[in-house]
Amino acid sequence: MQSRHHHAPEHAPGSASLHVLLLFEFPSLSGGEHSMLAVLDDQKLRAHLLFTAAGPADGPLAARLRERAVPVRPLSVRTGVGTRRPVADVFQQLDRIVRTVRPDVIHANSLAMSRLLGELRNAWPDCACTGHLRDIMKLSGRAVNHLGCLDRLAAVSRATRDCHVQQGLDPRSVDVIYNGVDPERFRTRSASGLRRRLLPGLDPDDVVLLTVGQICLRKGQLDLARALVRLLPTHENLHWILLGERYSGKAESVDYEQQIHSVFADAGRSRHLWCMGWRADVQQWMNAADCLVHPARQEPLGRVLLEAAASELPIVATDVGGTREIVDDRSAVLVPAGNVDVLAESLDRCLRDRQDMNRRARRAAATVRRSFSVSAAAAALSNFWIRAAAAHGR
Repeated sequence: MQSRHHHAPEHAPGSASLHVLLLFEFPSLSGGEHSMLAVLDDQKLRAHLLFTAAGPADGPLAARLRERAVPVRPLSVRTGVGTRRPVADVFQQLDRIVRTVRPDVIHANSLAMSRLLGELRNAWPDCACTGHLRDIMKLSGRAVNHLGCLDRLAAVSRATRDCHVQQGLDPRSVDVIYNGVDPERFRTRSASGLRRRLLPGLDPDDVVLLTVGQICLRKGQLDLARALVRLLPTHENLHWILLGERYSGKAESVDYEQQIHSVFADAGRSRHLWCMGWRADVQQWMNAADCLVHPARQEPLGRVLLEAAASELPIVATDVGGTREIVDDRSAVLVPAGNVDVLAESLDRCLRDRQDMNRRARRAAATVRRSFSVSAAAAALSNFWIRAAAAHGR
C-alpha cells in the first residue's frame, strides 16, 4: 500500500501533524455523535490534529461536521431500508477512502463500527486503528475477537470498560475516557421566558419533567410513563416532556412507542404528555424544566446526565452502568432500573421537596465542572490517538 505520511489534499497545510479518520454509522445525532462533536470544538485539539469523517453524507451529523470544517467522505454501512450491507461492500468503500485520505489513525466512533474496523484491520497495517466503546452489552466471541484486533479502545466509563474486559478484552488495551460537556452551552439560565416560549400552553406553576433520548426499550421511557400516571391524581399540574425519536422501524420498537402514548390515553391523561421529537436546542429545554428523569435500563455513561448536571437541573435516574461515575446519592436521586413502584415513590418525594432537589443539583453541577470538561476529554483523546499512532511510527 502507499505510504500515508502525507495528509489528504482537502486539508490546508498547518502545524497539525496527525490525521485522524473518524468512522460513523448513522446520519443522526445521538450521545456518541454529540460527544465527538463537542471534542471537535476544542481549539487545542484542532491545532494539533487534522480530521476527516467517513459516514452518511447527508443528515444532521454531516451538517454539524461540515460546520466544523471537517470533510465528510460518503460511507454507507446500511441500505436504504436500514439493513447492514455486506462487509465486503463496506470494505470496498472504506478502502477507497483510506487510500485517498491516507490517515495516520482510523477511529471508529461506536461499538458497532469498532467491531467492523477490527474485522477489516489487517487491510491497513500502516495505520493505527482505534475505537470507542459506548455501549454495555453482551457480545459474541467473534465480536470480542474483532475488537481485540484494534490497537486501542476508549471506553466512556469504568463500567463500560469492566463489561468488555469481563468478556475477554485485554484490559491493557482499554482506556477510560469520559465524555465532556460544554459549560457555555449547558449552564443555568432564567427559566421563565424559556418556559413561556417553549411551552406556551402551561401555567407558571406547572411542574415540568424532562426526558431526553432515543425512544427504545433500553431507555426505559415506558417505565416512566407508568410511574407518572400513578402520580397525576395527586400532582395534577405535572407534565412530561419527551425529547427524542424512535429510529428503529422494527415492530417491537413501533409497539413500544405506541404503548407510551396508550398509558396516558387509557388513563385520560394525554394532555400531560408532550412528545417533541428530536430537538437541537436541548440546553434550552433543560433550563425550562424542573427535573430531568432518566429511566434507562442500560446506560454506559449518560451524556444527558452530564448536560443536566451542568445546567443545574435536578436529576432522578436509574442506578445502572456508569451513572454513579457522574452522580451519587448526594447529587441525584438514584433508583433501581425497571421498578415502576420505586420510581413513582421517589418522584413523589422529589416533587414534595424541591429544596432538597436543588441542593443535589448544585452538587452535581460542581462535579461535572470539575471532572467532565470538554478540554479534559479532548486532551485525553488526543493523547490516546498520539500513543496509538506512535506505536506505528507515525
